[in-house]
Amino acid sequence: MPHIVIEYSANLRGRLDLPQFLKAVHEAAISTGVFPLGGIRTRAYAAEHYVIADGHPDNTFVHIGLRIGPGRDLDTRKRACQTIFAAARNYLATLFATLPLGISLDMQDIDPVLRCRQNNLHEYVQRRPSHGSAP
Repeated sequence: MPHIVIEYSANLRGRLDLPQFLKAVHEAAISTGVFPLGGIRTRAYAAEHYVIADGHPDNTFVHIGLRIGPGRDLDTRKRACQTIFAAARNYLATLFATLPLGISLDMQDIDPVLRCRQNNLHEYVQRRPSHGSAP
């Protein structure tokens, strides 16, 4: 963990270099040292239908949701949030300076009782010569 899900308003297409933004957020998550490399998954989806603030069509948003496994203390979670949010804000700074843009992030613990999973990514990542680099 974490699963990092980025939702953004579809009117950012052509303005946001999504592969590079995903890489920046993913690398920020890695840099925290909080999450095992084989558990980090970062993806993004455009919201095709939305109303933002006063409904003006120029309004945009980017929301980052982090779903993490349980067991980390509040200070650790807060530090991870701040690191990832800072990377997102840094990457989005030019857009923020030129567009009406709301940027948000929230973190949620996954209930350990209601979680089912199977993952062999950790073993594969460890065997690769250049583990640690995002695509």
